[in-house]
Amino acid sequence: MKPSGVMRIKTLLSCCLAVLACQAQTGAQGYRTIGGSVTGASEVRPSAGQAESKLEFASSDARLVEGFERARRQAMAYVFEGDPVGPWYEAAEPGREAFCMRDTAHQAMGAQALGLARQNLNMLRKFAENISDARDWCSLWEIDRYNRPAPVDYTSDALFWYNLPANFDILDACYRMYLWTGDPAYINDPAFLNFYDRTVTDYVERWGLGIDEVMKRPRLLNVRGMLSPGKKFQAARGIPGYDEGTHGYVLGGDVLATQYDGYLGYARIQAFRGRADLAAEFAKKAAAVRSLVNSTWWNANGQTFYARLNQDHQLEGRGGANFLYRDIVDAGPRLKSALADSGRSLEALYRYGDPDAANARLLDVMTPGRSRMEYPEIPFSVVGNVVNGVMGVTLDAPSALLSGVEGYWVATAVQTLSGLGTKVEWAELRNLPIRANLVTVRQEGNRKTVLTNQHGPALIWLAAFRGTHTSLLVNGRPSGARAETAPSGEPVSVVRVAVGAGGTVTVEMPEAK
Repeated sequence: MKPSGVMRIKTLLSCCLAVLACQAQTGAQGYRTIGGSVTGASEVRPSAGQAESKLEFASSDARLVEGFERARRQAMAYVFEGDPVGPWYEAAEPGREAFCMRDTAHQAMGAQALGLARQNLNMLRKFAENISDARDWCSLWEIDRYNRPAPVDYTSDALFWYNLPANFDILDACYRMYLWTGDPAYINDPAFLNFYDRTVTDYVERWGLGIDEVMKRPRLLNVRGMLSPGKKFQAARGIPGYDEGTHGYVLGGDVLATQYDGYLGYARIQAFRGRADLAAEFAKKAAAVRSLVNSTWWNANGQTFYARLNQDHQLEGRGGANFLYRDIVDAGPRLKSALADSGRSLEALYRYGDPDAANARLLDVMTPGRSRMEYPEIPFSVVGNVVNGVMGVTLDAPSALLSGVEGYWVATAVQTLSGLGTKVEWAELRNLPIRANLVTVRQEGNRKTVLTNQHGPALIWLAAFRGTHTSLLVNGRPSGARAETAPSGEPVSVVRVAVGAGGTVTVEMPEAK
């Protein structure tokens, strides 16, 4: 889809492993215990004083409602106040009482929907303010409730665990959270601005990630002291991907995918700040990464994307799932191959137009005993998938430098495209926080959407429906529709309407003649 198109569902993580069959009890500090180890929660009822969310979900499918409620309770049991680190939620391995860069970036959307904007801002800022030359422009991979680097993966600035996609993932998360909250801190706070600038320049240079050197980079860079197997984290300080099971590779495809996202996020942030020069420069850098992925990383003979660059600087493996980010994959055989590699990822199924399969997968994840719901990323991702996937609610913004073009007189619009598929009759999401607003979105099949602006100023709504339609009905009256293309390549028809404070607008497809 075009940069200002309908769907921009960021790839989160939808890993699903076997659940721990343990009974949870409340610990002395308000934490939960699973089999004797301390963690935030584990499929339990809310405890006294537990944070609550106003987000509500209803549907004709009772299984979706039950699964959403379970995920919401689970996620909110991980939310904490009063610790030295400030407001936070767990986003790491259970029991660490911490949040790591990767999981925080992937949980941020679910957290925002649950009303945890304050937590997101604090946690993302902690990562931003800890970027350091002494750590070769890495931040702290994992921060605990005591506002210190988590001891489990940090010994010193010379010895710590770090996966190289992390800086780009956090930069992109900051951009997305700016869209959802409108909080000026994300584009004005010196700590954030320094993190963004250092990530796209010094971090890229220090770790050999520039477009002209990334395919020739060595596996180990910035090693302090003599390389020794006995030095903990020495070889883990700069893992070139999130794949921690494969050893010796030089570059994972996910580094390029997150770098692409990071460059685009940086370009958009600079556009909001009025820096047309930087916006254009990094949009071009993002395009260069996209070109590299679709040319060099595409195995034409095998009709698949490679997964990694090995220690001999040869591309190997099958890793199309790494590239299902925004619009980085060219449509056609490349997209088809990447989807085949995705392992039925929820985000990919929703984003690329297979809602029936996506909903079946989501119900499987929601079923007790079928996923590690005690792992914080799972319940937060479930909530995010209900918002972005089932309900099809996303946000996007045209370039702030071009905000006057085509009548885009506001920076951000609410976008909807039903993800109910053919088997869910209706669903409704209430009290969804979007910038200064609370909204309710009701999807009735794939033909009718109702948006209520419960609280806040007037907003712009881009209501989209699959198929080609010259007009859509807005409160019963025909309105000209704009033709666009979804990431899957299928046509969608979009109408742009204003929804006033306290107002309700219904948009639906005309009856077939």
